[in-house]
Amino acid sequence: MPRSRLAALALVALVLGAFPSAVLAQRAMTVLDLLNLPTVSDPQLSPDGRQLLYAQSAADWKADKRVTHVWRVDRDGRNAVQMTNGEQGESGARWSPDGATIALVARRNGDEAAQVYLLSNLGGEARRLTSHPTSVRSLTWSPDGRVIYFLAPDEKTDEQKAREKAKDDVYAFDENYQQQHLWKVTVATGATERVTSGDYSVLFYDLSRDGSRIAFERAPNPLYGYSDRGEVWVMEASGANATELTRNTVPESDASLSPDNARVLFLAGANDAFETYYNDNIFVVPTSGGAARNLTMSLPYEVESAVWSKDGRSIYFVANMGVHSELFVMSADGGAPRQLTDGHHALYGWSYVADQDRHVFSIDEPADAGDVWTLAAGGAPEQVTHVFDHLAKDFRLPRQEKVTWKGADGVTVEGLVFYPLDYQAGQRYPLVVQTHGGPQASDKFGFSRWANYVQVLTAMGYVVLQPNYRGSTGYGDAFLRDMVGHYFKNAHLDVMAGVDHLIALGIADGDRMAKMGWSGGGHMTNKIITFTTRFKAAASGAGAANWISMYAQSDVRLYRTPWFGGTPWEKNAPIDAYWNNSPLKDVANVMTPTIFLVGHEDVRVPMPQSVEMYRALLSNGVPTHLYVAPREPHGWQELRHELFKVNVELDWFERWVTKRPYTWVKAPDADVKPAK
Repeated sequence: MPRSRLAALALVALVLGAFPSAVLAQRAMTVLDLLNLPTVSDPQLSPDGRQLLYAQSAADWKADKRVTHVWRVDRDGRNAVQMTNGEQGESGARWSPDGATIALVARRNGDEAAQVYLLSNLGGEARRLTSHPTSVRSLTWSPDGRVIYFLAPDEKTDEQKAREKAKDDVYAFDENYQQQHLWKVTVATGATERVTSGDYSVLFYDLSRDGSRIAFERAPNPLYGYSDRGEVWVMEASGANATELTRNTVPESDASLSPDNARVLFLAGANDAFETYYNDNIFVVPTSGGAARNLTMSLPYEVESAVWSKDGRSIYFVANMGVHSELFVMSADGGAPRQLTDGHHALYGWSYVADQDRHVFSIDEPADAGDVWTLAAGGAPEQVTHVFDHLAKDFRLPRQEKVTWKGADGVTVEGLVFYPLDYQAGQRYPLVVQTHGGPQASDKFGFSRWANYVQVLTAMGYVVLQPNYRGSTGYGDAFLRDMVGHYFKNAHLDVMAGVDHLIALGIADGDRMAKMGWSGGGHMTNKIITFTTRFKAAASGAGAANWISMYAQSDVRLYRTPWFGGTPWEKNAPIDAYWNNSPLKDVANVMTPTIFLVGHEDVRVPMPQSVEMYRALLSNGVPTHLYVAPREPHGWQELRHELFKVNVELDWFERWVTKRPYTWVKAPDADVKPAK
């Protein structure tokens, strides 16, 4: 934990010890407290290192969504000021090289698409720079400040527009997209110029520090399910002389040019031979061509992001270490990395400012939902923003600890346990088991948000377990790849072993347990209820039921092929592996009252998967409901839908687990109780 954070907590403890009445001012967090909690993201240090931009999102119940605005603060934490106030919000703010101007993405004043706007660092109204026919994103200033690069999808043809207007709009599935390309706009004139063109998409790009070259990921189209067909390329900043640097079947990310433009760094979830389904590693490839070298194959963690040091002799990276993530540095030629941070936290939004030799990142901690910090070479982390300082002062927050246990095969598994606010040793509490999505992910120390509402559950007397089951990242490749060939081998057994561990410790009441999760956590929930009848209630969000039908329905397949050893369509397809790992196969075993939730527009785990589980339980006489949120994608975004999710899950758990009545929380401007 950073020294400044320790000092702050010590001061709080001293104040509370001297003035016990201060404790009485604290209260448990409510559902609305969590939904209204702002988010801080995308921190950007100014070129002179004195100021910092960040995006802050806040709940707007009238608009029924979160609206993001750009804020600026001095690096010492003083003078925080909201720089923008557009009705639809702003994002992607980037400093000009001289620090005088801020470029950002916004949609205002009748704009048909999001445009590049310029705002003086002195304040005032932002002025529109572009009038691009499609929405722009991913802004980058050239080092001389004369142009700004951006990505944008191609404009629809006149024929496409005419057909859509006439509703003659039958489309070819998975072919109804516009390619995405790189553009640049001249700051002085607003004139735009295409940098790339062709029947492919630029997924991301990185401008070299001298502005002469660009590294980019080029894919056959912008669809997520085709990212494994993308490759790393390099070209001149004009778009000329594009050269392909990789040729494999795994997705790459974070490509960046070394300071001397001789090498490109990128991340890929692959081993040395570019076989898929490994923790993300750091690869380096010469810009002149040649084999890419894996620098972190022996690292037992997952690399989340990486970048070159100021002189190019080292590489900085953030690694997922299971229940926490940390910043590291290693030689650009490989070798043992050195850890630069350490704590019960997760690092997000990390960037490195080479000219300042300084790191910028958000620290997500149990009592802080992600304030921004900086770290200078050889120094200690320094807090910049103070958006979440009030949380520990105003609210009673649950104690969270790392807990470890042995899986069925003896492998060590770990996770996080959250204690009830009024926990007393020796007393058993109702348990809620929450499994993370992915499954290529891990639950880390931090401030839980609305989707898991741990603060509310612990205030209601529940203990919460978040297990990092087999298949999670941050624990080495053998742990991750345990799912290869079958998916449900040890993963669900790890979850149940964690449950039994908490029961053995005398913390959890094995007769009062609920299970919940979203996406990969929903897959796990569907499996658990077919595997055991020990849970009194369950809530499955966007979970898979039938891996055979799911393979075709989802917009992504590249992770599922290694799970089951091939596609369900190939000759001699491994259909048994697909079906034997499908929760639907054993759905007749389910006795747990279970609700299902899914977004109507979810393309990742489409609605039919939840329908299959729901109709099976309904047919078999198991108490169940299926709740579908209109307009919502895989992750719900409308505030009232999010509130409904929390309400309906809490109502369900209270009804079947604790037998207590539950009063639904109303939206701030709602007069009618939500329908159950």
